Amino acid sequence: MKRRPLARISIAIAPEAEAAVGELLENLFGQPAVVHTDVASGKTTATIYLAGPSPVPPEQRQQLIAGLRRLRAAGLGLGSGRVSVSALPPENWAESWKRHFQPLEISPALLLKPSWSRRRPRRGQAVVVLDPGLSFGTGQHATTRFCLQQLAGRRRPGPPQSFLDVGTGSGILALAAARLGYAPVRALDFDPDAVRVARANARHNGLARSVRIDRADLTRLPVRSRRRYDVVCANLLSTLLIAERDRLLNRVAADGVLVVAGILKREFAAVQRVFEEAGLGCVARRSEREWRSGAFSFARPGRRPGRH
Repeated sequence: MKRRPLARISIAIAPEAEAAVGELLENLFGQPAVVHTDVASGKTTATIYLAGPSPVPPEQRQQLIAGLRRLRAAGLGLGSGRVSVSALPPENWAESWKRHFQPLEISPALLLKPSWSRRRPRRGQAVVVLDPGLSFGTGQHATTRFCLQQLAGRRRPGPPQSFLDVGTGSGILALAAARLGYAPVRALDFDPDAVRVARANARHNGLARSVRIDRADLTRLPVRSRRRYDVVCANLLSTLLIAERDRLLNRVAADGVLVVAGILKREFAAVQRVFEEAGLGCVARRSEREWRSGAFSFARPGRRPGRH
């Protein structure tokens, strides 16, 4: 196959600007952006590749700059917003992009890897095979890694523990939980594309019967739930975590743990405060670059929202 040159347009952004900048690029250039955060440097870039080495037409570049300015004016933490355009030499791009996605060992108990990796797991190490796709979650992001580490670290020997994943995205947490021996495992997401991708990933891993994945809106679930889970993960915006606190807590077992992630450092204190007001204590937390995640448990067995 003949290898074609490409033009690359990259924008240096803050992680919280991923969705908005990706949408801007797709609207201008008619194709989805690739958003990548370098684990070592912490730098995030949104990139698109256009066929042909010619530079971007001046009018399109001006539209891009204007769009970035509008996002800043709307109050989005855009980051540097520096735009770079470069011509790339011919290469087999269908394969070379895979270098960005390497196997990720979460713990001695859990390994994540893309389908093209030949990495062998350790003895007794659970493996989840997951390729980058449309839905959030490959384990590379700090917030996802924290949830995975909590899942692996809180899996106790003996009877299965139950698990609920709210905002499942690619389904990565639910698949990892099933591989680690959690049961039953339930996942939900409001986005139909995320549900489709998560179900496909479950089938690819042979876990379609082990994980229940539903399309559901957290804000429309009953406040109280008959089913409570030993571990609940909610990788959601801080505003949603705060607004739906009671819906989340009424799905956590009396001696269970709620893991929350996807929270900017400056917003974590507000999240922690509302959960502590409901009688929980923060039992683990971690900061990485702009993000902070935490795990909460009830301070006293049986304490519930509304009983404080």
